[in-house]
Amino acid sequence: MNIFKKMTFLLMGLLLLMAMPALTWAGGLYLYEVAPSEVRTASAGMAARAQDASTLFTNPAGMTRLKQPQVLFGAQPLYIDLNFEDDSSTSAHNLRQPDGSGADDGDASAWLPTGSTYYVHPVTSQLSLGIGVLGYFGLALKYDDGWVGRYYAKEARLQGMTIMPAAAYRVNDWLSFGAGLNAMYGMLKEKVAVNNNPLGLGNVPDGELEVKDNEWGFGFLAGVLVEPTQHTRFGATYLSKTRLDFKAKADFSDLRPALEKILGRRGLMDTDLNMRVNVPQAVMLSAYHEINDRWAVMGNLGWQDWSDFGSIEVGVSSADTGTLTADMHYKDTWHAALGVQYKASEPLLLSLGVAYDSSMMGDGQRSPSVPSGLAWRFGTGAEYKVKKNLDVSLAYEFLWAGDMAMDQNRGPLAGRVSGEYSNTSMQFINLALNWRF
Repeated sequence: MNIFKKMTFLLMGLLLLMAMPALTWAGGLYLYEVAPSEVRTASAGMAARAQDASTLFTNPAGMTRLKQPQVLFGAQPLYIDLNFEDDSSTSAHNLRQPDGSGADDGDASAWLPTGSTYYVHPVTSQLSLGIGVLGYFGLALKYDDGWVGRYYAKEARLQGMTIMPAAAYRVNDWLSFGAGLNAMYGMLKEKVAVNNNPLGLGNVPDGELEVKDNEWGFGFLAGVLVEPTQHTRFGATYLSKTRLDFKAKADFSDLRPALEKILGRRGLMDTDLNMRVNVPQAVMLSAYHEINDRWAVMGNLGWQDWSDFGSIEVGVSSADTGTLTADMHYKDTWHAALGVQYKASEPLLLSLGVAYDSSMMGDGQRSPSVPSGLAWRFGTGAEYKVKKNLDVSLAYEFLWAGDMAMDQNRGPLAGRVSGEYSNTSMQFINLALNWRF
């Protein structure tokens, strides 16, 4: 297959992904599950393994280890299990639904489609080029219309689709460098109910506030791969901050005349909202070592800069409100992972991994639009060489966040929402093809 046909084939795949933005949805804010190898190892060794085309993102320097052009396509449905149970401190029970019934607990559980594709082409024995389309950052939640936290969030979507061209250069037998341009298309959409009846007198329908915008942001990825021996390698990557400057209009609907007049006097009706989101910079250090012809061990240490995140929450907390956005005061997170690979036979490779990430927020910062916490990941999977130039892989990962307390009180129109997200988890299933030309 000549280079023109290869690039045509790749571009068709990229256009397919771009035409189906749901394939890049992420169910959490920052996901390592960008390829089958990261799912089945829980990301352990991600900056040092360099075993397929997904190294373009996990460490672009690793592209120098790929001796043939190859393309990787991955389909990855994920399930979010997110259920909120309120407690006796929740005053939002008194903020009744339009039909007169009390408010409900919140359930944002859902299946979401995700996926990625990568192409790497060795130009010479020292230089490799590639391009990838993936989603590593985002959140997509939708609650029932009548739940107790509807004045904080009904729908929260912050998604980033990354298109990354990358290059790698091998300096010598043991040292390679790589870099990529992170072109991220950010998509923001938030809906919150607006309380038209704070006194709870009669049955008054809720109003609604919606904001949405799409913007491009740019950053970069840099990596280094060190191979002191044939069986050992170390990798390090730096992923820069990507700034998304959303300029969304506050679109109110179905407000009662009195509240509409108050918000109008404060200049909040149809106002333009400047919402800056800083997709955090991150550092990853990884190691990979082959013990023998069958066994390999690997691990990670990582850091993410969540303290420089920005503001994404919107809402009307009281009739005296002067702003519709809230800054997120998060804290930086730390990551660690360990994994093993076992070559059961010439065509079959088995993997297993576990990872831990600290929480970017305390209980007082957790909100319905970003209900995040610590995360334990447990991954496993297999890769099978169907033919000399074709691998098929199946991977599964279970992410456990456990119980996450929440207590938010932003004023009389929103009410107090207190309780717990119980047994929070995510499940990833990845099916992928890796084709070498």
